[in-house]
Amino acid sequence: MDNIAGKVVLITGGSSGLGEATARHLAQLGARVALAARRRDKLDAIVSDLTGKGFEARAYTLDVTSREAVQTTVDGVVADFGKLDVIINNAGLMAIAPMTNVLVDEWDRMIDINIKGVLYGIAAALPIFTKQQSGHIINLSSVAGIKVFAPGGTVYSGTKYAVRAISDGLRQESGGAFRVTSIEPGAIDSELKAGSGDAESRKNVEAFYQVAIPSDSVARAIAYAIAQPDDVDINEIVLRPTKQEF
Repeated sequence: MDNIAGKVVLITGGSSGLGEATARHLAQLGARVALAARRRDKLDAIVSDLTGKGFEARAYTLDVTSREAVQTTVDGVVADFGKLDVIINNAGLMAIAPMTNVLVDEWDRMIDINIKGVLYGIAAALPIFTKQQSGHIINLSSVAGIKVFAPGGTVYSGTKYAVRAISDGLRQESGGAFRVTSIEPGAIDSELKAGSGDAESRKNVEAFYQVAIPSDSVARAIAYAIAQPDDVDINEIVLRPTKQEF
């Protein structure tokens, strides 16, 4: 894990779940972590705990649906830490419901967060990584980006397929200047499962998530990808609960 120590890592969706777990795990491995999310109170509590333990961490208020806000956050991280080594595009929404319910607002929200939010993070980090000829872009896709989760998760799967495709295309375009990893988790214990506005679908998701594994399972996978020597790019990691069939 020596390749993690000293790296500056920006994590979107850092106020809970996978983002928080990843920040805590990477900080323990010597990373300097920047946590970004909308809920500043939660971010401040995490940062206070980390800095109280001697780790280096900062909080940034961020809504990833705003391109300007993402750019401002990345600029702020570089100004505060002096550099950026890794961006983890983790912020996401899983609004499960049959398409026949026509919850277009939820479709729009998933597209804005899951796809455009990832693209905004990439757009802000790319000039930095291209200039310094190093860096690591880690995007959170899903097992639903490998196999369509239907009925109910059709649009969500569409967004996660997009993240996986964008990640692989970006890897091919990188020319070896930076690394790209797509993380594809199954049922992980986080707030993601509560994202649907449809009560029946939310109930079904809660039942499905009875097999969920802890968020730090994903944190360890992310750390593994970052820790590799610079000439090794872990392109995809798929992980799910042992008991999960889908």
